[in-house]
Amino acid sequence: MQAEILKRRTKEYALAILRIAARLPSDQASNILAGQLMRAGTSVGANYRASCRARSRADFIAKLKIVEEECDESLYWLELLIASGQVQETACAELMFEGSQILSMIVASIKTARSSQ
Repeated sequence: MQAEILKRRTKEYALAILRIAARLPSDQASNILAGQLMRAGTSVGANYRASCRARSRADFIAKLKIVEEECDESLYWLELLIASGQVQETACAELMFEGSQILSMIVASIKTARSSQ
């Protein structure tokens, strides 16, 4: 059940990322940041789904590490968008909170998986 909830949350996270990116101005800096954000943010859910189909515990952990990296990277790109003035912090606050929550759950899952090896 937890996996299904996280699948839904990571998909909603990706959709929210796409909505933020679509609202950015169309200049060179925004286009670069939007592209990076979309790649990392949509990768979170895709890689989480891949981890659910892992063939071994080691494969599961390796795939979750990718989810961790991509989620953290998406938070970085959101921080850059805010710091550069491309978006208001209030426009990204809920999205950043959700990203942090997903990241925390993934890190906890990695720790649990490692401890039960």
